[in-house]
Amino acid sequence: MQRDELADFLRRRREAIRPAEAGISDGPRRRTSGLRREEVAMLAGMSVDYVVRLEQGRSSQPSPQLLGALARALRLSDDERDHLFHLAGHRPPPPEGVRGQARAGLVRMLDLLGDTPALVLSDLGEILAQNRMALLLHGDHTGFTGDRRYLAYRWFTEPETRAICPPEEQEQRDRQLVADLRAVAGRRSGDPVVTGLVERLRVASPAFRDLWADHEVAVRRADRKTLPHPRVGPLVMDCETLFTPDQGQALLVLTPADDETRERLALLRVLGVQEFPAGSERPVR
Repeated sequence: MQRDELADFLRRRREAIRPAEAGISDGPRRRTSGLRREEVAMLAGMSVDYVVRLEQGRSSQPSPQLLGALARALRLSDDERDHLFHLAGHRPPPPEGVRGQARAGLVRMLDLLGDTPALVLSDLGEILAQNRMALLLHGDHTGFTGDRRYLAYRWFTEPETRAICPPEEQEQRDRQLVADLRAVAGRRSGDPVVTGLVERLRVASPAFRDLWADHEVAVRRADRKTLPHPRVGPLVMDCETLFTPDQGQALLVLTPADDETRERLALLRVLGVQEFPAGSERPVR
């Protein structure tokens, strides 16, 4: 582990990011053009003290999971992420590990979308990154582990997950998820990650097993969903999916489908801001 080089790299990358790039308001009290340490800590889900020790070369060796979180928080490119891992004494993530980290370009697009809810998804439906409005809309869905990372698995094995969709739309959602997974299985033929997920779903859910046998294939590119929200009521959203060239990741953008939903989203934005009083040091993403 190259502590001094790691400390210098992290400090310089933090200072080089404009707050707006990370979805953080500049505010009148800001004295530096880069991110504050507490903002990096919040974005990466770690303590401020640990970020300070990393930047001062006094930390223990960070785990690959912490390095991945820092890479996302600092908007590192793929090359910069690999460099970060080398400085910390770890090998960069293998291809499958990289697949589970949001591409830097897509994360930057999240920031540019501002008040429009948007997510970065893996081809298996794992949410890799969310902007602030998506967090207000859905809550944080980036912390799942194991098979629960994949929406299709939660959808077919956890009844509470289906509550995000009105009953009259659930059957269509069943078929969409299975047909989309079929398309991924075709593209990634023989991939043990995909085949293992499918087999576990077939065992866990008779409904999934029956739909899988129908062999329907469809990639979801555009859709309209009704999303019940506990604070502002139902939201009718148009969903547009933009894929990377290899279709390994996608940017999902949600826009209001009618005026009522547009007004409710505006209210949700205000309610979210009110959770953080003026002058608070806790930024929002």
